[in-house]
Amino acid sequence: MRVAIAGAGAVGRSIAAELLDSQHEVMLIERDLSAIEPETVERAEWVNADACELASLEEAGLQSCDVVIAATGDDKVNLVVSLLAKMEFAVRRVVARVNDPRNEWLFDETWGVDVAVSTPRMLAAVVEEAVSVGDLVRLMTLRQGQANLVEVTLPEATPLAGRPVRDLRLPTDSALLVILRGGRVIVPQGDDSLEGLDELLLVASPDVEEDVRAALNQRES
Repeated sequence: MRVAIAGAGAVGRSIAAELLDSQHEVMLIERDLSAIEPETVERAEWVNADACELASLEEAGLQSCDVVIAATGDDKVNLVVSLLAKMEFAVRRVVARVNDPRNEWLFDETWGVDVAVSTPRMLAAVVEEAVSVGDLVRLMTLRQGQANLVEVTLPEATPLAGRPVRDLRLPTDSALLVILRGGRVIVPQGDDSLEGLDELLLVASPDVEEDVRAALNQRES
């Protein structure tokens, strides 16, 4: 994919490096000339431009991008970049960084945002994951809140141990995506069995999250 990243600070450069390692084309857009440091991410295309100006984005060729990431440290800028990318350039996927959690409610389809990433929320989720077994941890909001990526770590003595995935009675509007077991990443099939301390990644609508938690935290009868 061709990906444009608005904001070439530490966050933007880190994202660019990861995407380049995955063989994507990356364009870094930075307004501050003193922050243009091509030697830090040599394989990226660097553009000195204001990502909030329509003419600058046209000149940069935003219309050729599959994904735009608004990664500046200013929420107002990230919202404007997202809106321009979606409404003016019809970019298929727009991801925006949320710096202040109080502004998270703004980052939705109204502003052209497909996925909002809140660093404080993700850090909180990591902390919760480290201390919570059996609890549902919300990792990311998808499709403007229509669904969430959630994680549940099965208790060591879970009664689900040894039972096949097909026996899970997950509610409608939820799906098991991946099982993390030690160093393994398992894409679950019906016959795959569950084990204690498995980390399960699921997608679920907010309305059924409690039902998902209950289904994965069965008690011995």
